[in-house]
Amino acid sequence: MSNLLTSFTDWARQQSPLQWAEHGALFVATFIALRSLKDVKLSAITKLVPGLESTINSVIQKEVDGAMKTMFPKLPDELLNLSSKFPKTGFNQKELLEIMAKLRSTSPEEQEKRFAYVYDSNIEGHEEFVKEAFSLFVYENALNPVAFPALRHFEVDIIQMTASLLNAPASAVGSVTSCGSESILCALKAYRDRARKLFPHITEPEIVAPETVHPAFEKGAIYFGYKIVHVDLDPITKKVDLKKYAAAIGPNTILLMASAPQYPHGTVDPIAEIGVLAQTHNLPFHVDACVGGFFLPWVEKLGRPVPLWDFRVPAVTSISADIHKYGYCPKGASALIYRSNEYRKHQFFTYTTWPGGLFISPSVIGSRNGGSIAAAWASLRSLGEEGFIAATKMALQAFDTIKEGITQEIPELKVLGEPHMSIISFASVDPKINILAVADVMKDVYGWNCERQQLPDSIHLSLMPNHSKIASKFVEDLKASIAVVRADPSLNAKGTAAMYGLVAKIPDNAIVSDFLNTFLSTIYDRDRDSSSSSSSSSSEQSS
Repeated sequence: MSNLLTSFTDWARQQSPLQWAEHGALFVATFIALRSLKDVKLSAITKLVPGLESTINSVIQKEVDGAMKTMFPKLPDELLNLSSKFPKTGFNQKELLEIMAKLRSTSPEEQEKRFAYVYDSNIEGHEEFVKEAFSLFVYENALNPVAFPALRHFEVDIIQMTASLLNAPASAVGSVTSCGSESILCALKAYRDRARKLFPHITEPEIVAPETVHPAFEKGAIYFGYKIVHVDLDPITKKVDLKKYAAAIGPNTILLMASAPQYPHGTVDPIAEIGVLAQTHNLPFHVDACVGGFFLPWVEKLGRPVPLWDFRVPAVTSISADIHKYGYCPKGASALIYRSNEYRKHQFFTYTTWPGGLFISPSVIGSRNGGSIAAAWASLRSLGEEGFIAATKMALQAFDTIKEGITQEIPELKVLGEPHMSIISFASVDPKINILAVADVMKDVYGWNCERQQLPDSIHLSLMPNHSKIASKFVEDLKASIAVVRADPSLNAKGTAAMYGLVAKIPDNAIVSDFLNTFLSTIYDRDRDSSSSSSSSSSEQSS
């Protein structure tokens, strides 16, 4: 293996960029051969070959530009005509609002055909009510609870209501954060600092977690210096392998983690069983219920089977739960509940030598918009148990309709795992049907915005109460989309099917990361369509 790499390196260093351009076949053959070398990173090889890295970067940018054209349609002329420079004089407020409304405008049908990002209770008047609650506190800042005592009351009440819902003991405490990722980051900070105090000899802390753990944990591991030890899933049930989980616990482990449910398949991890491992090893145990925290309790009350997952498992020391998902409030609200302050106290940040005064912060961010906290409190208080159960019934009705439609009427597909709530993922069992091509047809022909997944390629749906009205139509269009893909096999090599197919064939994740990095950078670059107008401000209007 090392001899092959040495021979390739020696040969590569002798070639000019022009020679590499002329030896495209050899270039491809070499890369295919190197794919079999598990200890060789292709990203490292590209550094050795003259012109190769720039060639790959050029290809990546070309793919990104193509994706941008597909994902982001041309902006309306009213916006393109605005200068990119900071305006010298203010614009007419009415005209700006008209432009903004045009950018935002989507039909009710388009709203209903989304399966992520926006959570609608489908309860009459609720959306307008929480908007009003938000607006009442939109300029207040939860950075200082003394300055805005109403926000402090809302936060304390949200924590107590959430703790009660999650069957926490009377000793439970918590924090309101801006999102699930922040709740997770706060928990990771708390457990790291706790371990530093109790186990200073552990300099490379580890978390044991299923491979379906949310990427926020991966982000937090980088931020806070953890190593995550991933544990494989059972290929059929999509539950984590408990024997492998137990074997992954080592001398550097400071935290165990599981999900309720894990996002990719909607399956609740075996939390009671992992809790036994936590007690055996005297380790804290965090449950990520960001998606299920305000849904699974109502599923259980409706009499459906749900594995034990909350604070009724004695070893669980903290749970994160997003209010802005199935708590049906605007984005910007999540809750992190600890069994006791013995854990939460390590989350807080204090700084005592700043000339600006004594400083303390409960979470990752500093200033926090009061509107999000007020709307979250208002949503929980206004819906109550009866409202949440009504919304849950509607979401589960949509889930049942789609699951039964797939399992009973669409032999080309299979449901992945054993979902416990209104999340469902399904993959193709027919080699002639690429499920991502089906997702493309569902979007391009029928207007459904389905989420794509990988490992395996699949479609993911987070079902909301409003989907109960159109679930049957979804199944009908899903059947039709499969027929379209079967009739035109070329669709299997286009759109997102082609993109995910390309990514799957790249044996080095570093190159895939470069692609994603370039993609995100391009998204937040200046819109190229507006470049022609950016040098002029002649279209600016004074108010």
